[in-house]
Amino acid sequence: MIEFWVNDERVSTDEHEGVLVLDFLRKRMRRMGTKEGCKEGDCGACSVMIGELVNGRVEYKVVTSCLVPVGEVHGKHVVTVEGVGGAGKLNPAQAAMVKQGGSQCGFCTPGFIVSISWWLLADKSPPTMDGFKRAVSGNLCRCTGYNSIKRAGEDLIEEFGPSGKNVGIWDDEFRIKRLAERGLIPNYFVEMATRLAAIPAQKVTEEAADFYIGGGTDLYVQKGENIPGSQTSLLSKYPHMRGIREQDGYAVFGASTTFEEFGQSEIVRSWIPDIDDWLWLIASLHLRNRATLAGNIVNASPIGDMSNLLLAMDAELVLVEGDSTRVVPLKEFYLGYKKFDKKPHELVLEIKIPTPKEGTKIRFEKVSKRKALDIATVTSAAKILLAPDGTVETFSISAGGVAAFPLWLKRTEDYLKGRKISVDVARAAVSLALQEVSPISDVRGSAEYKTLLSRNFVIAHLMSVSDVKLEDFV
Repeated sequence: MIEFWVNDERVSTDEHEGVLVLDFLRKRMRRMGTKEGCKEGDCGACSVMIGELVNGRVEYKVVTSCLVPVGEVHGKHVVTVEGVGGAGKLNPAQAAMVKQGGSQCGFCTPGFIVSISWWLLADKSPPTMDGFKRAVSGNLCRCTGYNSIKRAGEDLIEEFGPSGKNVGIWDDEFRIKRLAERGLIPNYFVEMATRLAAIPAQKVTEEAADFYIGGGTDLYVQKGENIPGSQTSLLSKYPHMRGIREQDGYAVFGASTTFEEFGQSEIVRSWIPDIDDWLWLIASLHLRNRATLAGNIVNASPIGDMSNLLLAMDAELVLVEGDSTRVVPLKEFYLGYKKFDKKPHELVLEIKIPTPKEGTKIRFEKVSKRKALDIATVTSAAKILLAPDGTVETFSISAGGVAAFPLWLKRTEDYLKGRKISVDVARAAVSLALQEVSPISDVRGSAEYKTLLSRNFVIAHLMSVSDVKLEDFV
């Protein structure tokens, strides 16, 4: 039995755990405010908040319900657009959208309302326009009404800012309680920790399955119709596949670590100070709250953003099947298109990344048809360390979108090791890199264009740690 709360209603169901939350809300509960748009996590029309009890308090995340299996919300709180306001009263997000005319055709509006409501309830960053944009990064407006939505955000920033009528609420340790006390959100939010604690935990057994579901961001898009009724295993239910820790010279990430958890990790942020800029290129907040590191790796897409980054960072995979465990370097994992060194029922348990030496620079480059939040045309990452005398100690490079799988530019790396990066060395490295890539033309770009991007990315990596200039490659 799956038990959870939807807004102010406790739900018990024997529905197959692989059924999508979106379908359950609309078809079983008739909560039609959650809209079905792209059903690929791209448009945000189906956005909901999901609250999970953590150390006695409910922590909320905003996600697209078209990628969340209902079995995963056992013991959690699902908040739809119908549940963000009080009885007959608009919450601040709704009121600001009404005032500024933020709703046009109205189809995208519920998703925007939920995302903005999450921002008010749970975002830990200050109330700024950057924070507002991050909160709605997964919501698309079909009527191009973004200016009115932006004005609604500006109103809210003023309302909760230093001179606003709700000043102090944002920084309050008990923000949800303060919002409820002022009648800005329903009172049931305050009671939810107690309600969730009363739901018995499910017994989870690890069995072989037809579908192993991590974040579902690729699996539901590719095979979503086949999942309900099949034998499934929801990996997020396994505590040993979650969490981040440092151990024996490595940062160890549980297989179910999401992109957002990876990016917000203090460990990662100490290695990559500008990780926030990269996350913006990779995916919306809604998708980063779902997509997992292991899922991106085993999906084996040539243009997987995180798998290409992890490849350059010399990640290692801990694979487990029953009592058997083995470690495979990610650079040896990919064997061909959608082929890798993993047995059918072997699972990725952890991803281990060696702690970079002091002075190591980690870089990420990506070009896509949209400026951000889009599938890559070509992507590349590099981990670079120069010795005190200027010779290359490490220059690990990956490239995505230029081969049948995420590509490690081994020959280029081997050539650069032990050399000082002069103009001649840089030119030779670029020439080697172009021999290693083999892009094909597709809807995202011609083979020639992808080759040019590959060249430019390698040049950018080289320029970041040397005196070579772009004109040296003309």
